[in-house]
Amino acid sequence: MEYIMPLWPAYPELFLLVMACVILIVDLFVSDDNRIVTYGLTQFALAGCALLTFFTGNPEPVYTFSGMFVDDLMADALKLLTCVSVIMVLVYARAYNAARGLFRGEFFTLALFATLGMMVMISANHLLTLYMGLELLSLSLYAMVALQRDSVRATEAAMKYFVLGSLASGVLLYGMSMLYGATGTLEITELAQLSTEGVRAQLVLVFGLVFIVAGLGFKLGAVPFHMWLPDVYQGAPTAVTLFIGSAPKFAAFAIVMRLLAQGLGAEMLVDEWRHMLAVMAILSLVVGNLTAIMQTNLKRMLAYSTISHMGFLLLGVLSGTMDGYGAGMYYVVVYVLMTLGSFGIILLLARSGFEAENLDDYKGLNQRNPWYAFLMLLLMFSMAGIPPTVGFYAKLSVLQAVVHIGMWWIAVIAVIFSLIGAFYYLRIVKLMYFDAPVDTAPIIASGDVRALLSANGLAVLVLGIAPQPLMVLCIEAVRASI
Repeated sequence: MEYIMPLWPAYPELFLLVMACVILIVDLFVSDDNRIVTYGLTQFALAGCALLTFFTGNPEPVYTFSGMFVDDLMADALKLLTCVSVIMVLVYARAYNAARGLFRGEFFTLALFATLGMMVMISANHLLTLYMGLELLSLSLYAMVALQRDSVRATEAAMKYFVLGSLASGVLLYGMSMLYGATGTLEITELAQLSTEGVRAQLVLVFGLVFIVAGLGFKLGAVPFHMWLPDVYQGAPTAVTLFIGSAPKFAAFAIVMRLLAQGLGAEMLVDEWRHMLAVMAILSLVVGNLTAIMQTNLKRMLAYSTISHMGFLLLGVLSGTMDGYGAGMYYVVVYVLMTLGSFGIILLLARSGFEAENLDDYKGLNQRNPWYAFLMLLLMFSMAGIPPTVGFYAKLSVLQAVVHIGMWWIAVIAVIFSLIGAFYYLRIVKLMYFDAPVDTAPIIASGDVRALLSANGLAVLVLGIAPQPLMVLCIEAVRASI
């Protein structure tokens, strides 16, 4: 492999780093009344990063920094989606943050550094690069959860997240060290070649693989490494919960693909990690769906919903095929789209002193605003996998990938628990349309939030009616990169 040393493959990351530092300095001279300047600069930084990612994109993999960083089609697609997702998060969260004293420079710069960490993870071709991006993301998220210092619940969530996240990072790093001990390399492309040819320390390699899968399971929030997810989702400010539940899933999917599909994708190793992922997927579907039924807090319910969705994502990955990987990427894109819309509605209904996070808060929403109730209906239908929304085709694609490798029994389990999970999504629809409203306060939103939320909700329906273009893009991105 011939490595080149131009900086242009990393221009988006370098631009984002420079802008984050500039915003840190500029914010020192901006008063609280003019904090919209910092917000505008942050959105400019993310939009500029997205444009640079698009214009520096390359259909063939390009390596730089001595092979530690790769720019390929999958990286470009995931980085573009990451930037767009963070832009949407900041738009949805603006009014919420302003009402709670979080509309300040710290939130924006932490969001930018977290985005930078995600982008480094997505383009990592070296275990140390991957770990550096992971730690940059994790440290930023810990601080964002604890940003509301006068909230006991947020501080407790941050401590739990920090302790368990540090443990998971240590487990992942230990697994990486064992991969190095077995293969003598930290570079993912060389790791792929050596694992294909076979290594002498096969037992050490498989043992390291166990720690790798455990660390990845935590980052995805899959059972039995899910214990942090409900508490962090409920305890963090809703704007931060939205951030954690959306864009970082692209980075988590990227490291799963880089480590398992690309670095450890040899046939003999696929058989090893496939069974581990199968157990995690089944447990995630069972625990996530059954526990979500008992929740009365919507944020906590969506946390357990996330666990079940990660189970579906793992079904695509464990297939070990290009179509399965493409289905997994398709699923994570759809999941983030649904999460953005769902938490966008929660942020829309929240106001100063009121969080709108209990199920009863959504009673009679159709009488208060039929349009927002319809958007929430589309999002809940999509999460439940009801056609013609895009969630149905996302679940269908990963189930097909599992059936094609002969593991039809897992597909049967997934369908059964998907039907069970439909109950708690449809319960929200019932509350919105058939119950009398508890709160009759007017729903106030700026024009940009209304337009973006409407586009977000309708995209769930449009992509469900025409799912093929996005599916083809995901499969082609994976084929060009793995």
